Amino acid sequence: MSIRHGLLALLERGQMYGYQLRAAFEESTGSTWPLNIGQVYTTLSRLERDGLVRPLPEHEGGQRPYEITDAGRADLALWFATPISRTDRPRDELAIKLALALTTPGVDVRAVVQTQRSATMRALQELTRLKYASDKPEDLPWRLVLDAMVFQAEAEIRWLDHCETSLVRYRPAPSRPATPDAGAVDHPDQAVHR
Repeated sequence: MSIRHGLLALLERGQMYGYQLRAAFEESTGSTWPLNIGQVYTTLSRLERDGLVRPLPEHEGGQRPYEITDAGRADLALWFATPISRTDRPRDELAIKLALALTTPGVDVRAVVQTQRSATMRALQELTRLKYASDKPEDLPWRLVLDAMVFQAEAEIRWLDHCETSLVRYRPAPSRPATPDAGAVDHPDQAVHR
């Protein structure tokens, strides 16, 4: 998730200070990705450094609002126009975990798959419950985020089913003894003395 572009999109609506940005971000995403206020202010500092936002004079309450610059609008427009690449996404920890489980002695891979499936099913049920909790038009951004999370959970369950089927057919290659180095000596009496 690009917090940088999320804040730029919110500032495109109008001037806001840090706490307003955090609240608006969480409202837009249904609090599915909570931001800590430190992330907001760190990101605002970088955006200001890069000329994408500018701070305005402090309000009487001591809050400093920010506004988006023309350069910020151009950067935001480019972000919206550019597809998200699969290579830009974080590593899939679950896929890595299962790949390592297959090659780690003593790990019950089927149990790892089953534990993950149970957790994903519980998450899917909760997401589905949240999805149908409100159908007000102003909740559409939040529902779209929930829909994405539901589809991802469903895809993960299908992938776990595939993993389980693959495990049934999986036959690990027999482990071979390590081959000695070419210059290694098998027995002390084979050593060449000079």
